[in-house]
Amino acid sequence: MTINDYPEDTNSPKRQVGMLTIFRLGLFNMALGLMAVLTLAVLNRVMISELGIPATITAGVLALAQFVAPARVWFGQLSDSKPLFGRYRTGYIRLGAIILSVAVFMAVQAVWQLGAITRANGGWIWDLQTIGWAFILGLIMVIYGLAVSSSSTPFTALLVDISEEENRSKLVAIVWSMLMVGIVIGGISGSILLKKINPGGIEAGQIPLENLQGPINSIFAIVPFVVIALTLIATWGVEKKYSRFSDRNNNSHREDNITLVESLRVLTASRQTGIFFSFLCLITISLFMQEAVLEPYGGEVFGMSIAETTKLNANWGIGILIGYSLTGFLIVPRLGKKLTTKLGCLLVAVSFGLIILSGFTQEENILKLAVVLFGVTAGMATIGSISLMLDFTLAETAGTFIGAWGLAQAMSRAFATLIGGAILDLARAIVNIPLLAYGSVFALQAIGMVVAVVILNRINIKEFKDNTEQAIATVMEGDLDG
Repeated sequence: MTINDYPEDTNSPKRQVGMLTIFRLGLFNMALGLMAVLTLAVLNRVMISELGIPATITAGVLALAQFVAPARVWFGQLSDSKPLFGRYRTGYIRLGAIILSVAVFMAVQAVWQLGAITRANGGWIWDLQTIGWAFILGLIMVIYGLAVSSSSTPFTALLVDISEEENRSKLVAIVWSMLMVGIVIGGISGSILLKKINPGGIEAGQIPLENLQGPINSIFAIVPFVVIALTLIATWGVEKKYSRFSDRNNNSHREDNITLVESLRVLTASRQTGIFFSFLCLITISLFMQEAVLEPYGGEVFGMSIAETTKLNANWGIGILIGYSLTGFLIVPRLGKKLTTKLGCLLVAVSFGLIILSGFTQEENILKLAVVLFGVTAGMATIGSISLMLDFTLAETAGTFIGAWGLAQAMSRAFATLIGGAILDLARAIVNIPLLAYGSVFALQAIGMVVAVVILNRINIKEFKDNTEQAIATVMEGDLDG
């Protein structure tokens, strides 16, 4: 049996995707959730709090994985036009999963080298060694980011290929819920495995390096194998059996007749594309600026251990699972995608206010409750915006549009991680009060969510589809001006 599972059979009828298959597809997102815990919960906490690497450096290096997001448009167009191992989507998904799994293990090895130098110097010092290892770590994260782009963009395009507009909110809710399942599993299992690092309650930054390396290396060695296995299970036979990609594109006008340049022209045919792109950028930045600072916030302001702050991801994940389920199955069908997204954005702003309030009370339970609420409201905003995103995608150029929306989200997430770390360092330098420094990050996120709602009011899906369909027709006819 080859990697493409089955020989191509364009004459076989495509069945409707069942719930079991949808949950199986979600295993890929679950794998990405496990990876998210490793990179943005474990690595960032260890680098900032335990190894003494500045937050800006840490956030900047981790953000490089997102800064390569422009490649998503190319990978999306490639998956529209060039089959890999006999499939338009599956081959890219699997190859990317293998590469990102190897890259994340190499990344933690580079972190140990950088941390050892930092500790030996008594703090961060710019010298040849730190620059060299920071460069190597950054290069690894670039490879990791490219691998994520090459797998996640075709995966989301596959969701468009196998679904219809009326059932996409439920599909999105389930598949993205599995992403949170991965984060919850990663957060809980990580907190259990990492408890052995600090059984004696040693203060952050004082744990011997050898105590850190063993347990963390074990996690970073096991999870990549799990990710590859889940990806294979998730994608096995799905594209052949359910994809309508070929059916939706006339055989005489297949997407492989459209070049990347022509795809980009279609992409920019409607002003609505730019409006929605701006909305996605702002909502993503506003959601994820806390990504590199939430765990250190728990450590510095509340005195929580690594295991306890890692578990915050589980609290957030449980909340977002609730938000995803309620939104996809109950809220969107009743309120519609646009109104649901607005409501979610405004409630996210409220939840950030509660996270700041928890710091003033110094009550861990209030922080945990606020993080759960943040998850629920972020779930509403996310499912609403992703459902809108898939509506802002036409079948003829699904990979290209998904690549563009992925570009908006990934670049914004990169800037969010970097901005969050930079604001934290800047606020620390100004006020030197941890609560106020971290609170400034959360407050800015709340403001961003309110502004996102203003942009959302200008979105018009009908205008987008009318303009873009005309542009695609013109490209097919070969009359689109250069």
